[in-house]
Amino acid sequence: MKKNTLIYLILIAELFSCKNSNISEIDKVEAKDLNSAKNIINARTFDEMEIYSKYEYKDSFGKSVVIQNGYPKGGVKYIDPKGNECGYAVFWTRIINETDNTLDLKIDFPLHSYEISNVPGKYFKMLVSAENMTVDKFPLIFYGLTDIESFLDKNINRPTSLKRTIQPKESSGIYFLMLIMTRDATGMTRNEISLKGQELIYKISRYSTKKPISLIDEMEIKCGSINLKNLTLDK
Repeated sequence: MKKNTLIYLILIAELFSCKNSNISEIDKVEAKDLNSAKNIINARTFDEMEIYSKYEYKDSFGKSVVIQNGYPKGGVKYIDPKGNECGYAVFWTRIINETDNTLDLKIDFPLHSYEISNVPGKYFKMLVSAENMTVDKFPLIFYGLTDIESFLDKNINRPTSLKRTIQPKESSGIYFLMLIMTRDATGMTRNEISLKGQELIYKISRYSTKKPISLIDEMEIKCGSINLKNLTLDK
């Protein structure tokens, strides 16, 4: 392996990874500091420290829809069909339907590239996979998501979407991919889904990798919807 390739892989792994045995000391501190503001409780079968954020919404009967958002796993270089060197990270979201109603989920990411504010002229894309994430896959590399490079080759120039039905008292796990179209360091990224009414909002927050930790930027992407009405955030 060439020296510059090895350095690149180490850098990407430090920027994206967490809850790994080889996690960098910087990211350990950052994850702890970020989590302290999240009030993560009641993980519902996941170790609570595996969850970046959790949102719980109540219906009029007091039954919940719970959204759990996880940390990224990255660190592998991807060569796109045009020969450009990119990086990517896999994120997960788990939606738990504790209501008595079927939850119909729709996610759509447009064919759009977002400029990275601290690396002008460089961009990233968001994609959603149709593959189902289950709890038993969680310890696996990239949370068990398979054929990632084939998926990126096929979908790099097209919008991605997902439709899924979550029955009452059941849950569903979703894979998201962030494709970073640069080899430059861009900061530590934390992503999460939440609800505004029936609309799904995908929030991307990027932080510096040097202490003291500071927020570089945030953006929200309207990425889909659910069918359930009158859900209220349980604070």
